[in-house]
Amino acid sequence: AWPVRVVLVAAFAVPMAGGVGCSRRQAAAPDASMRIEDVPPELMKIAQKELPDVTFDVAWRRPSGTLEIRGKAKNGKVREVEVRPDGSIEEVE
Repeated sequence: AWPVRVVLVAAFAVPMAGGVGCSRRQAAAPDASMRIEDVPPELMKIAQKELPDVTFDVAWRRPSGTLEIRGKAKNGKVREVEVRPDGSIEEVE
């Protein structure tokens, strides 16, 4: 009966951790911040093509290799594009 209790506690504790402020990104390895100048030029061109009115100012490299490139639009709204190492777009926000 003891192992069943441990499994039940683990089954409830893991989903509850997400509700206490842990996001998917926090649970994984941390993203590595990088200077915008260090973003490979070909990936920066893809981001600029996707969001032409955004001035990009910061980027993060995720453990998967995807770059999250973030900046502000002329209206002040923060926008970001996530570009995979192969140049494909993962997400635009």
